Amino acid sequence: MVKIVVLVILILASPLQAQTTPLEPGGARLMILHDRSRPVVAEMVKLTLRGEYDLTVALENLRFPDSKEYDWMQIAPDRWFQERIGGRMIQVFERDIALFPRREGQIAVGPVVHDLTHISRSGDRIALEVASAPVSLTVIPFPHSRQPLTAKTLVLTDELSAQPGQLGPDEVLTRRVTIEALGTLAHQLPERPDLQQPWLISFTQPEQRETTPTPEGPVSRVVWEWQLRPRTGEPGVLPAFAFPWFDTDTRQIETAAMRPLPFGLAGFGSNVSSGASDALRQTSLMVLIAVVGFTVAFLILLWGRLPAVPHAIRRLRHNPHSAALERAAAQGDLLALRAAAERYATWSGRIDEEQERLLSLLDRAIFDTKADQSFRLNDWLADFLRKQRRPMPRAKA
Repeated sequence: MVKIVVLVILILASPLQAQTTPLEPGGARLMILHDRSRPVVAEMVKLTLRGEYDLTVALENLRFPDSKEYDWMQIAPDRWFQERIGGRMIQVFERDIALFPRREGQIAVGPVVHDLTHISRSGDRIALEVASAPVSLTVIPFPHSRQPLTAKTLVLTDELSAQPGQLGPDEVLTRRVTIEALGTLAHQLPERPDLQQPWLISFTQPEQRETTPTPEGPVSRVVWEWQLRPRTGEPGVLPAFAFPWFDTDTRQIETAAMRPLPFGLAGFGSNVSSGASDALRQTSLMVLIAVVGFTVAFLILLWGRLPAVPHAIRRLRHNPHSAALERAAAQGDLLALRAAAERYATWSGRIDEEQERLLSLLDRAIFDTKADQSFRLNDWLADFLRKQRRPMPRAKA
Protein backbone atom coordinates (compact mmCIF):
# COMPACT_ATOMS: atom_id res chain seq x y z
CA MET A 1 0.00 0.00 0.00
CA VAL A 2 1.39 3.33 -1.06
CA LYS A 3 0.20 6.58 0.54
CA ILE A 4 0.53 9.86 -1.32
CA VAL A 5 -0.20 13.05 0.59
CA VAL A 6 -0.86 15.87 -1.83
CA LEU A 7 -1.52 19.58 -2.05
CA VAL A 8 -4.86 21.18 -1.15
CA ILE A 9 -5.92 24.34 -2.95
CA LEU A 10 -7.81 26.84 -0.85
CA ILE A 11 -9.95 29.17 -2.97
CA LEU A 12 -11.04 32.30 -1.08
CA ALA A 13 -14.40 33.80 -2.06
CA SER A 14 -13.99 32.88 -5.75
CA PRO A 15 -15.35 30.22 -8.11
CA LEU A 16 -13.91 26.74 -7.81
CA GLN A 17 -10.71 26.36 -9.78
CA ALA A 18 -8.47 23.40 -10.48
CA GLN A 19 -4.77 23.00 -9.90
CA THR A 20 -2.76 23.97 -12.99
CA THR A 21 0.70 22.84 -11.81
CA PRO A 22 1.99 20.04 -14.10
CA LEU A 23 1.58 16.53 -12.69
CA GLU A 24 4.62 14.29 -12.55
CA PRO A 25 4.53 11.31 -14.97
CA GLY A 26 2.69 8.46 -13.29
CA GLY A 27 1.69 10.78 -10.42
CA ALA A 28 -1.58 11.25 -8.54
CA ARG A 29 -3.00 14.04 -6.41
CA LEU A 30 -6.30 14.81 -4.65
CA MET A 31 -7.52 18.33 -3.81
CA ILE A 32 -10.37 19.93 -1.85
CA LEU A 33 -11.71 23.06 -3.56
CA HIS A 34 -14.34 25.26 -1.92
CA ASP A 35 -16.29 28.41 -2.81
CA ARG A 36 -16.55 30.32 0.50
CA SER A 37 -14.01 31.81 2.88
CA ARG A 38 -16.23 33.08 5.75
CA PRO A 39 -19.59 31.26 5.80
CA VAL A 40 -22.06 31.80 8.64
CA VAL A 41 -23.17 28.91 10.81
CA ALA A 42 -25.36 26.47 8.79
CA GLU A 43 -24.50 28.12 5.44
CA MET A 44 -23.86 25.73 2.57
CA VAL A 45 -20.24 25.52 1.44
CA LYS A 46 -19.83 23.77 -1.90
CA LEU A 47 -16.77 21.52 -2.01
CA THR A 48 -15.36 19.90 -5.11
CA LEU A 49 -13.09 16.92 -4.49
CA ARG A 50 -10.79 16.76 -7.50
CA GLY A 51 -8.38 13.96 -8.26
CA GLU A 52 -5.81 14.12 -11.06
CA TYR A 53 -4.30 10.75 -12.00
CA ASP A 54 -1.68 9.98 -14.65
CA LEU A 55 -2.78 6.37 -14.26
CA THR A 56 -5.23 3.85 -15.67
CA VAL A 57 -7.74 3.53 -12.84
CA ALA A 58 -9.73 0.30 -12.69
CA LEU A 59 -11.43 0.51 -9.26
CA GLU A 60 -11.94 3.37 -6.83
CA ASN A 61 -13.59 4.23 -3.52
CA LEU A 62 -13.55 7.73 -2.01
CA ARG A 63 -13.91 8.23 1.76
CA PHE A 64 -15.20 11.61 3.05
CA PRO A 65 -14.92 11.96 6.86
CA ASP A 66 -17.93 12.52 9.11
CA SER A 67 -17.61 15.09 11.89
CA LYS A 68 -19.64 16.55 14.74
CA GLU A 69 -18.62 19.99 13.44
CA TYR A 70 -20.54 19.82 10.14
CA ASP A 71 -23.26 18.09 8.12
CA TRP A 72 -22.60 17.06 4.53
CA MET A 73 -24.09 15.31 1.53
CA GLN A 74 -23.09 14.53 -2.05
CA ILE A 75 -25.15 16.69 -4.44
CA ALA A 76 -24.20 15.43 -7.92
CA PRO A 77 -22.97 12.23 -9.61
CA ASP A 78 -19.20 11.64 -9.84
CA ARG A 79 -17.50 12.86 -12.99
CA TRP A 80 -14.59 11.12 -14.78
CA PHE A 81 -13.05 12.80 -17.82
CA GLN A 82 -9.77 13.48 -19.61
CA GLU A 83 -8.10 16.89 -19.34
CA ARG A 84 -4.87 18.23 -20.76
CA ILE A 85 -2.54 19.28 -17.91
CA GLY A 86 1.08 20.21 -18.52
CA GLY A 87 0.88 19.02 -22.12
CA ARG A 88 -0.39 15.51 -21.23
CA MET A 89 -3.89 14.05 -21.12
CA ILE A 90 -4.66 13.29 -17.47
CA GLN A 91 -7.55 11.29 -16.02
CA VAL A 92 -9.61 13.60 -13.75
CA PHE A 93 -12.13 12.71 -11.06
CA GLU A 94 -14.57 15.21 -9.47
CA ARG A 95 -17.23 14.91 -6.78
CA ASP A 96 -19.42 17.77 -5.46
CA ILE A 97 -20.19 17.94 -1.73
CA ALA A 98 -22.46 20.37 0.16
CA LEU A 99 -21.10 21.03 3.65
CA PHE A 100 -22.96 22.84 6.47
CA PRO A 101 -20.95 24.06 9.51
CA ARG A 102 -22.67 23.45 12.85
CA ARG A 103 -20.72 26.02 14.89
CA GLU A 104 -18.70 29.20 14.57
CA GLY A 105 -14.90 29.29 14.63
CA GLN A 106 -12.31 27.24 12.78
CA ILE A 107 -13.71 24.07 11.17
CA ALA A 108 -11.31 21.43 9.81
CA VAL A 109 -12.40 19.36 6.81
CA GLY A 110 -10.47 16.28 5.74
CA PRO A 111 -8.23 14.62 4.94
CA VAL A 112 -10.19 12.92 2.16
CA VAL A 113 -8.89 9.52 1.02
CA HIS A 114 -9.30 7.97 -2.43
CA ASP A 115 -8.58 4.23 -2.57
CA LEU A 116 -7.58 3.30 -6.13
CA THR A 117 -6.69 0.16 -8.00
CA HIS A 118 -4.76 1.02 -11.16
CA ILE A 119 -3.23 -1.06 -13.91
CA SER A 120 0.51 -0.77 -14.45
CA ARG A 121 2.19 -0.84 -17.86
CA SER A 122 2.99 -4.50 -17.29
CA GLY A 123 -0.71 -5.24 -16.70
CA ASP A 124 -0.49 -5.74 -12.91
CA ARG A 125 -3.19 -4.39 -10.60
CA ILE A 126 -1.72 -2.08 -7.95
CA ALA A 127 -3.51 -0.70 -4.88
CA LEU A 128 -2.91 2.99 -4.22
CA GLU A 129 -4.18 5.33 -1.48
CA VAL A 130 -4.30 9.01 -2.41
CA ALA A 131 -5.00 11.46 0.42
CA SER A 132 -5.64 15.20 0.46
CA ALA A 133 -4.45 17.50 3.19
CA PRO A 134 -7.23 18.98 5.37
CA VAL A 135 -8.60 22.46 4.77
CA SER A 136 -9.79 24.93 7.40
CA LEU A 137 -12.93 27.09 7.19
CA THR A 138 -13.46 30.22 9.27
CA VAL A 139 -17.15 30.19 10.26
CA ILE A 140 -18.76 33.38 11.60
CA PRO A 141 -21.81 33.51 13.93
CA PHE A 142 -25.35 33.30 12.62
CA PRO A 143 -26.66 36.91 12.66
CA HIS A 144 -29.86 36.23 14.61
CA SER A 145 -30.88 34.81 17.98
CA ARG A 146 -33.22 32.20 16.46
CA GLN A 147 -32.27 28.74 15.16
CA PRO A 148 -29.75 29.07 12.27
CA LEU A 149 -31.45 28.73 8.89
CA THR A 150 -29.71 29.71 5.64
CA ALA A 151 -30.77 29.31 2.03
CA LYS A 152 -30.25 30.69 -1.46
CA THR A 153 -34.03 30.88 -1.83
CA LEU A 154 -36.86 30.06 0.58
CA VAL A 155 -40.59 30.00 -0.18
CA LEU A 156 -43.41 29.54 2.35
CA THR A 157 -46.85 28.55 0.99
CA ASP A 158 -49.89 28.80 3.30
CA GLU A 159 -52.96 27.06 1.79
CA LEU A 160 -56.50 27.01 3.24
CA SER A 161 -59.40 24.78 2.18
CA ALA A 162 -62.02 27.44 3.07
CA GLN A 163 -62.48 30.96 4.41
CA PRO A 164 -61.69 30.64 8.15
CA GLY A 165 -64.06 33.48 9.08
CA GLN A 166 -67.04 31.95 7.22
CA LEU A 167 -67.04 28.24 8.11
CA GLY A 168 -70.22 26.22 7.65
CA PRO A 169 -71.99 24.46 10.55
CA ASP A 170 -70.12 21.17 10.00
CA GLU A 171 -67.15 22.47 8.02
CA VAL A 172 -63.54 21.75 9.05
CA LEU A 173 -60.74 23.99 7.80
CA THR A 174 -57.65 22.23 6.43
CA ARG A 175 -54.48 24.30 6.63
CA ARG A 176 -51.41 23.12 4.71
CA VAL A 177 -48.10 24.99 5.08
CA THR A 178 -45.11 24.13 2.89
CA ILE A 179 -41.59 25.54 3.25
CA GLU A 180 -39.19 24.79 0.40
CA ALA A 181 -35.58 26.01 0.42
CA LEU A 182 -32.54 25.71 -1.83
CA GLY A 183 -29.19 25.33 -0.09
CA THR A 184 -30.19 23.73 3.22
CA LEU A 185 -31.01 20.33 4.72
CA ALA A 186 -34.46 19.17 5.81
CA HIS A 187 -33.59 18.95 9.51
CA GLN A 188 -32.43 22.60 9.43
CA LEU A 189 -35.89 23.84 8.43
CA PRO A 190 -38.05 25.22 11.31
CA GLU A 191 -39.89 23.04 13.79
CA ARG A 192 -43.64 22.78 13.35
CA PRO A 193 -45.47 25.55 15.28
CA ASP A 194 -48.09 24.72 17.88
CA LEU A 195 -51.51 26.00 16.75
CA GLN A 196 -53.41 24.92 19.86
CA GLN A 197 -55.81 27.51 21.32
CA PRO A 198 -58.44 27.14 24.09
CA TRP A 199 -61.22 28.02 21.64
CA LEU A 200 -59.97 25.78 18.80
CA ILE A 201 -60.29 22.07 18.00
CA SER A 202 -57.20 20.97 16.04
CA PHE A 203 -55.92 17.69 14.59
CA THR A 204 -52.30 17.56 13.39
CA GLN A 205 -51.21 15.33 10.52
CA PRO A 206 -47.74 13.70 10.50
CA GLU A 207 -44.99 16.05 9.36
CA GLN A 208 -43.28 15.45 6.02
CA ARG A 209 -39.60 16.32 5.52
CA GLU A 210 -37.38 15.50 2.56
CA THR A 211 -34.12 16.59 0.93
CA THR A 212 -33.37 16.25 -2.79
CA PRO A 213 -29.79 16.77 -4.05
CA THR A 214 -29.30 19.04 -7.07
CA PRO A 215 -26.10 20.42 -8.64
CA GLU A 216 -26.94 23.86 -7.14
CA GLY A 217 -27.30 22.39 -3.66
CA PRO A 218 -29.88 20.34 -1.75
CA VAL A 219 -33.53 21.34 -2.06
CA SER A 220 -35.32 20.67 1.24
CA ARG A 221 -39.02 20.63 1.93
CA VAL A 222 -41.22 20.42 5.02
CA VAL A 223 -45.02 20.08 4.95
CA TRP A 224 -47.32 20.70 7.92
CA GLU A 225 -51.08 20.04 7.82
CA TRP A 226 -53.83 20.68 10.37
CA GLN A 227 -57.62 20.21 10.52
CA LEU A 228 -59.09 23.17 12.46
CA ARG A 229 -62.51 24.22 13.75
CA PRO A 230 -63.70 26.68 16.45
CA ARG A 231 -65.32 24.99 19.46
CA THR A 232 -68.37 27.26 19.72
CA GLY A 233 -68.31 29.53 16.69
CA GLU A 234 -67.33 32.58 18.69
CA PRO A 235 -64.72 34.73 16.93
CA GLY A 236 -61.03 34.11 17.50
CA VAL A 237 -57.75 34.87 15.77
CA LEU A 238 -54.99 32.29 15.26
CA PRO A 239 -51.71 34.24 15.65
CA ALA A 240 -49.03 34.55 12.99
CA PHE A 241 -45.73 32.64 13.15
CA ALA A 242 -42.51 34.16 11.80
CA PHE A 243 -39.39 32.24 10.67
CA PRO A 244 -36.21 34.33 10.16
CA TRP A 245 -33.67 33.00 7.65
CA PHE A 246 -30.35 34.19 6.21
CA ASP A 247 -30.30 34.87 2.46
CA THR A 248 -26.88 33.69 1.27
CA ASP A 249 -27.05 35.89 -1.86
CA THR A 250 -28.05 39.23 -0.28
CA ARG A 251 -26.26 38.38 3.03
CA GLN A 252 -29.25 39.67 5.02
CA ILE A 253 -31.86 38.23 7.38
CA GLU A 254 -35.28 37.74 5.76
CA THR A 255 -38.55 36.58 7.33
CA ALA A 256 -41.05 33.98 6.13
CA ALA A 257 -44.36 34.09 8.01
CA MET A 258 -47.60 32.17 8.44
CA ARG A 259 -50.32 34.83 8.38
CA PRO A 260 -52.82 35.35 11.23
CA LEU A 261 -56.20 33.68 10.66
CA PRO A 262 -59.53 35.14 11.93
CA PHE A 263 -61.91 32.25 12.76
CA GLY A 264 -65.72 32.29 12.91
CA LEU A 265 -68.82 30.40 11.78
CA ALA A 266 -71.03 31.79 9.05
CA GLY A 267 -74.36 33.04 10.50
CA PHE A 268 -73.15 32.96 14.10
CA GLY A 269 -75.55 35.10 16.21
CA SER A 270 -78.53 34.75 13.82
CA ASN A 271 -80.76 33.68 16.73
CA VAL A 272 -80.87 37.31 17.91
CA SER A 273 -84.49 38.49 17.43
CA SER A 274 -83.75 41.95 16.11
CA GLY A 275 -82.39 42.29 12.60
CA ALA A 276 -80.59 45.45 13.68
CA SER A 277 -78.99 43.60 16.58
CA ASP A 278 -77.90 40.83 14.23
CA ALA A 279 -76.29 43.31 11.86
CA LEU A 280 -74.58 45.07 14.76
CA ARG A 281 -73.22 41.78 16.08
CA GLN A 282 -71.87 40.80 12.65
CA THR A 283 -70.29 44.22 12.24
CA SER A 284 -68.72 44.00 15.69
CA LEU A 285 -67.35 40.56 14.82
CA MET A 286 -65.70 41.82 11.66
CA VAL A 287 -64.26 44.85 13.47
CA LEU A 288 -62.88 42.63 16.24
CA ILE A 289 -61.28 40.28 13.71
CA ALA A 290 -59.79 43.19 11.77
CA VAL A 291 -58.42 44.86 14.91
CA VAL A 292 -56.90 41.68 16.30
CA GLY A 293 -55.47 40.70 12.91
CA PHE A 294 -53.93 44.15 12.49
CA THR A 295 -52.47 43.98 15.98
CA VAL A 296 -50.88 40.58 15.34
CA ALA A 297 -49.48 41.72 11.99
CA PHE A 298 -48.10 44.86 13.69
CA LEU A 299 -46.42 42.72 16.35
CA ILE A 300 -44.75 40.64 13.63
CA LEU A 301 -43.30 43.78 12.07
CA LEU A 302 -41.92 44.70 15.49
CA TRP A 303 -40.54 41.20 16.06
CA GLY A 304 -38.06 41.48 18.88
CA ARG A 305 -38.10 45.29 18.81
CA LEU A 306 -40.89 46.31 21.17
CA PRO A 307 -39.74 48.54 24.05
CA ALA A 308 -40.30 47.43 27.61
CA VAL A 309 -41.55 50.89 28.76
CA PRO A 310 -43.38 53.75 27.00
CA HIS A 311 -41.30 55.60 24.43
CA ALA A 312 -41.72 58.99 26.05
CA ILE A 313 -40.35 57.76 29.38
CA ARG A 314 -37.41 56.04 27.68
CA ARG A 315 -36.38 59.15 25.78
CA LEU A 316 -36.07 61.06 29.04
CA ARG A 317 -33.47 58.62 30.35
CA HIS A 318 -29.87 58.04 29.35
CA ASN A 319 -29.57 55.15 26.87
CA PRO A 320 -27.92 52.28 28.80
CA HIS A 321 -26.43 50.80 25.63
CA SER A 322 -24.24 53.83 24.79
CA ALA A 323 -21.14 52.38 26.46
CA ALA A 324 -21.40 49.04 24.64
CA LEU A 325 -21.90 50.85 21.32
CA GLU A 326 -18.84 53.08 21.78
CA ARG A 327 -16.71 50.20 23.10
CA ALA A 328 -17.51 47.98 20.10
CA ALA A 329 -16.71 50.85 17.70
CA ALA A 330 -13.41 51.60 19.44
CA GLN A 331 -12.39 47.92 19.20
CA GLY A 332 -13.49 47.68 15.55
CA ASP A 333 -15.67 44.65 16.42
CA LEU A 334 -18.45 44.89 13.79
CA LEU A 335 -20.45 41.94 15.14
CA ALA A 336 -20.53 43.42 18.64
CA LEU A 337 -21.29 46.84 17.11
CA ARG A 338 -24.28 45.37 15.21
CA ALA A 339 -25.78 43.87 18.37
CA ALA A 340 -25.17 47.03 20.42
CA ALA A 341 -26.60 49.30 17.69
CA GLU A 342 -29.86 47.36 17.50
CA ARG A 343 -30.24 47.40 21.30
CA TYR A 344 -29.39 51.12 21.33
CA ALA A 345 -32.05 51.90 18.69
CA THR A 346 -34.87 49.70 20.02
CA TRP A 347 -34.41 50.96 23.59
CA SER A 348 -35.99 54.28 22.67
CA GLY A 349 -38.67 52.98 20.30
CA ARG A 350 -39.25 51.25 16.98
CA ILE A 351 -36.44 51.26 14.42
CA ASP A 352 -37.49 53.49 11.53
CA GLU A 353 -36.61 53.39 7.83
CA GLU A 354 -33.40 55.44 8.09
CA GLN A 355 -32.13 53.37 11.01
CA GLU A 356 -32.91 50.20 9.06
CA ARG A 357 -30.83 51.58 6.18
CA LEU A 358 -27.86 52.23 8.45
CA LEU A 359 -28.13 48.77 10.03
CA SER A 360 -28.30 47.23 6.54
CA LEU A 361 -25.07 49.03 5.58
CA LEU A 362 -23.42 47.51 8.65
CA ASP A 363 -24.83 44.05 7.81
CA ARG A 364 -23.33 44.22 4.32
CA ALA A 365 -19.96 45.23 5.75
CA ILE A 366 -20.03 42.20 8.07
CA PHE A 367 -21.55 39.42 6.00
CA ASP A 368 -21.19 40.29 2.31
CA THR A 369 -17.73 39.16 1.20
CA LYS A 370 -18.32 40.75 -2.22
CA ALA A 371 -19.40 44.16 -0.86
CA ASP A 372 -17.60 47.42 -1.54
CA GLN A 373 -14.78 47.77 1.01
CA SER A 374 -15.33 51.56 1.37
CA PHE A 375 -17.27 51.19 4.63
CA ARG A 376 -16.00 53.75 7.18
CA LEU A 377 -16.86 52.85 10.74
CA ASN A 378 -16.47 56.33 12.23
CA ASP A 379 -18.69 57.95 9.59
CA TRP A 380 -21.31 55.25 10.04
CA LEU A 381 -21.31 55.68 13.83
CA ALA A 382 -21.66 59.46 13.52
CA ASP A 383 -24.68 59.05 11.20
CA PHE A 384 -26.23 56.48 13.52
CA LEU A 385 -25.84 58.60 16.67
CA ARG A 386 -27.04 61.71 14.84
CA LYS A 387 -30.20 59.83 13.90
CA GLN A 388 -30.77 58.73 17.48
CA ARG A 389 -30.44 62.26 18.86
CA ARG A 390 -33.46 63.74 17.11
CA PRO A 391 -35.30 66.25 19.33
CA MET A 392 -38.66 65.15 20.70
CA PRO A 393 -41.71 66.93 19.24
CA ARG A 394 -43.22 69.54 21.56
CA ALA A 395 -46.69 68.89 22.92
CA LYS A 396 -49.41 71.20 21.62
CA ALA A 397 -50.74 73.76 24.07
